[in-house]
Amino acid sequence: MRLFCLPYSGGSAMFYARWRRLLPAWIDVRPVEWPGRGARMDEPLATDPRVLASQLAAEIHARLDGPYALFGHSLGALIGFEVTHSLLDRGAPAPAIFFGSGTEAPALRDGSKWRLPLSDEALLREMRNLQGTPDEALANSELMRSALPVLRADFLMCGAYTYRPRRPLPCPVHIFGGVDDETSRPSLEAWQQETSAEFALDMLPGHHFFIHTQQAELLDLIGSALARQSGRSIGSHWSKDHERILSPATR
Repeated sequence: MRLFCLPYSGGSAMFYARWRRLLPAWIDVRPVEWPGRGARMDEPLATDPRVLASQLAAEIHARLDGPYALFGHSLGALIGFEVTHSLLDRGAPAPAIFFGSGTEAPALRDGSKWRLPLSDEALLREMRNLQGTPDEALANSELMRSALPVLRADFLMCGAYTYRPRRPLPCPVHIFGGVDDETSRPSLEAWQQETSAEFALDMLPGHHFFIHTQQAELLDLIGSALARQSGRSIGSHWSKDHERILSPATR
């Protein structure tokens, strides 16, 4: 089972490389790097989410030779949603599961405040509010000099995103949210409208970057969900601190 993982705003997909040793060996984690960062640093940064999704879908489609799933956090979930539709439009088989994390349903997105480039000060405020970057990193001017252009381009993608109503995805959709994140529970539940298959929502402790602070719990849930889809047996533990919502089809 290949698990294609898309980064969040300002991040690199290589964050997911550590998941390779934390998930079961039968899950082949494939970080999906975006242009302008990591190993693709020499490519221009993307600012059009539809163009980026089409490009990534073409690259992923060329590597599909078996079952797969997609995971994206925050902006990565939106791009992953568009990538999934683009893959289906190209005639690719549906993923086993689409995992979205840390963002409201695409139909509810309002990126109007990000349609114009943000100043360095505004970007730093956003990073502080999201509580995912250590203060010492924010105070490092050299580090921020390389990080802020990437973050600015990603926020422009947030502002340029427009929802297009389409036929619901034929694969299960599994969403994760942080209990203390600004993203509301109803806006996460609204992802259910994007699938004609099973839907699940897991709420984990933490703010927007619960994928860092609750990594073990998150990976346990991802591994268990993929095991159920592939008919495998996998050990799993359930924390008392997270809540789960399942659509009627999965209860």
